[in-house]
Parts: sequence; C-alpha cells; structure tokens
Amino acid sequence: MSSAGPLNVLWFLPTHGDGRYLGTSLGGRAVDLAYLRQVAQAADSLGYYGVLLPTGRSCEDSWVVASALAPLTERLRFLVAVRPGLQSPAVAARMTATLDRISDGRLLVNVVTGGDPVENKGDGLFQPHGERYALTGEFLEVYRALLRGETVNHSGRFLQIEDGRLLFEPLQKPHPALYFGGSSAAGIEVAAAQVEKYLTWGEPPADVAAKIRTVDEAALAKGRRLSHGIRLHVIVRETDEEAWADAERLISHLDDETIAAAQSVFKRMDSVGQSRMAALHGGRRDKLEISPNLWAGVGLVRGGAGTALVGDPETVAARMKEYAALGIDTFILSGYPHLEEAYRFAELVMPLLPLGHGRERTKVEANMGPFGETIANVVRPTEKRVAQS
Repeated sequence: MSSAGPLNVLWFLPTHGDGRYLGTSLGGRAVDLAYLRQVAQAADSLGYYGVLLPTGRSCEDSWVVASALAPLTERLRFLVAVRPGLQSPAVAARMTATLDRISDGRLLVNVVTGGDPVENKGDGLFQPHGERYALTGEFLEVYRALLRGETVNHSGRFLQIEDGRLLFEPLQKPHPALYFGGSSAAGIEVAAAQVEKYLTWGEPPADVAAKIRTVDEAALAKGRRLSHGIRLHVIVRETDEEAWADAERLISHLDDETIAAAQSVFKRMDSVGQSRMAALHGGRRDKLEISPNLWAGVGLVRGGAGTALVGDPETVAARMKEYAALGIDTFILSGYPHLEEAYRFAELVMPLLPLGHGRERTKVEANMGPFGETIANVVRPTEKRVAQS
C-alpha cells in the first residue's frame, strides 16, 4: 500500500551519548540537560514533528528528560517509552495522562518490550521472549482502557487490577498515539491488536515492504488498520562524495576488537529485529552498502537502529519517498552529532519532502532580516550555487 498523506519527520534525543565518531571517546560530548535542551529546541524551531527519547540501562530516563524539556519547547512532540513488565499499567497511565496534559497534548508513546535478556534481568524482568509479548498485550489492554476513562477490573495471566481508574485523563482522546516495533510473530500480533503505528528499523525496501504486508494482513484480520514508521540514521551532504566520505569518517576509529565486542552483545539478545539488523552486515566492514544509499555501518557497534541513508539531499529525499510509497508515513531520524545534523537535514532535505508539519518560511518584501550574513554590511544575500569543478 502507498502512503496517501504527508510525512512526519521526527529527530532523536541522544540521552545515551553523542559525538563525532562511533566507538571512541574521541570527539565525544557530554550529554547533559543543557545539551539536550539545545537539540530539542533546535528540532522545535526547525519544524520537526517530534523527537524520540530512547530507553534502557544506557540512557537517561525518558520520562524525566521529556518532562524537563516540554516547558522549554513549543510545538515539539515527545515519543517516550512505556515498559510493560517494568511499570504497572495503572502507574504508566497516570504518568502518560500527566505528561500529556502538562505538555499541552504533545506526548507520543513508544511501547518497548525489551530485547536484551541480561538487561531485562537487571531491571527485574525475567520472562522469555514469547511471554514478554504476551505480557505486553495484556498490559496494553488495561493501559488503553484506563486512558479511555474506563474503570478496570482485570484478572489475567500476568496482571490483576481491581477498581483501576484515572482521575485526570489525558488531553489527547482517546489517548496519545501508541508506537510499537516488533519483528517476531509475537510482536506483530501485539501490534495488530493494540497500537496505532508500527515501527521498523531501516531495512532494504523489499524487506520493509514484506514486513508491512505481514503487519497489515494481521491487523486487517482483527478489523484494524495501522500506519507505519521507520527508524533510520541519515548522513546527508551537498554531494554524494562528501556524504560517503563522512560515513567512512564516522567509523574511522573503530577497530576489530570493538566491533567484535559489540557483536557478541547483540548475539545474546533475543530480539528478532536486532538479529535482522546484525545479519545486514555480519560484522564486516567491507559490505556496508546493503541497498542503494542504505549503509549499515552504524550497526557495527550500535544496538537497535543500525542503518543510515547516505547521499546528497535529492538522493536522500528520493530514498525516503521510496519508503513512503511502501506505506511509511513517519520517519524517525538521527545523525552524529545530533545537534549539527538536525540543522543539516532540516535545511537540505526537509524542503524536498511533502511534510505534514513545520514552519513555513515565506518571502516578504519588508526588511525582516536576511537568511545569511549581510554582505559588506549593505547587500542582502541571495541563493547562489557554485558549479562543482
């Protein structure tokens, strides 16, 4: 199926770290509230639809960070993680309703089941893969009912709730949109029954198309329709040559030992999505362009989303439109470092996309200030492109 409407583009808040290179402290920068504020306010002013906040042991808490940044932004939405098995659905519903209200309806919810058994056990979650998804499905039944304003009495396999209710409901009705990613059959079953937007990591278009068909068929069997999103990194430069050079530069400090250590961690995970990411490159540096302009170098050491769109603005926009033609209407993007790359993508690619959000720059005759520095203190600059020799 093809995307019938405009696209939403979200950016990423790097609460687990940021820098100019992967796999090294060289070029790294401290990720504190001041820096995260810069990234969030840049995304807000540049017209991004929202930002994703990651979750897990390696990250600052997404709810606390979103609560700190919501009053410092105006339009930006915050995609924050709910963790079935780590939160009760009633407590999660209260947190959701509160943050939705104090942010004036700018909350989005990312339902995360968790794919690393070692980390899960450290958080007190011991269920194996299939049971975690069964728990997630039961959690979402209760959680959604509470957010809809229902009084819940529930006795299930994992949860027991008596007289559960919210006194203060969320601003968005019936509740903030639920995003969810899961590549296994169990994950797709949960998505088909419970969420509004199904997320995939950045795989080659043919693989994404097959996954979308599977999810859509599962949802239709339940009388439901889902929308779809994709999580990608981006390396966009004014020329293809510059973009590919910077892709190589991003991993220029990686050595074989660091890659092997990261890959060994990924192998212990029971996430089907993570296995699919690792299979795209097999831990090898010599075959990283796995599809035209889709580069798997990030996944050599980064868990989760491991692929990047690489190229000049027109090429990156064209690749995004290819995904949109498959049914993707939401792109969750990131780049290193996240502050600078938020500007670069917004300035170079967003004008080429059919966006459903943002702030238009309209041409005005009045002297409202130039875009760029005034030339010789007198002349307003105009756009000029220098021919490449």
